[in-house]
Amino acid sequence: MSFPVPHTDAANTTIDLNAQLLINPHSSFLFHMKGDSMEGIGIYDGDILVVDRSIRPGHNHVVFALLDGENMIRRLHKRGDTIRLISENGKYRQIELMEGMELQILGVVTVRIRNLM
Repeated sequence: MSFPVPHTDAANTTIDLNAQLLINPHSSFLFHMKGDSMEGIGIYDGDILVVDRSIRPGHNHVVFALLDGENMIRRLHKRGDTIRLISENGKYRQIELMEGMELQILGVVTVRIRNLM
């Protein structure tokens, strides 16, 4: 995406949002955040998140996960054989992956976009 920059010396100057936000357009998608589980790190209900599928998820990354068919944004905690999904809101408990649970990490959250209007 690129947009013209109004009232500049260079009339043909544009801002490329992909470049500015370091978005890989071939491996990224947008996700509309619902809920308050990540408010502790400034991700609020209604925010738009850029999720990059090309980044290998690692310890402490904020990830878009599918856990037993439910999608969620959580912090990934990996230590040894233990995997947890951590909310950044004290109202919610952490989720430790147990046998029989199905976890799929669909990507790493790289950008948060908030509508100011």
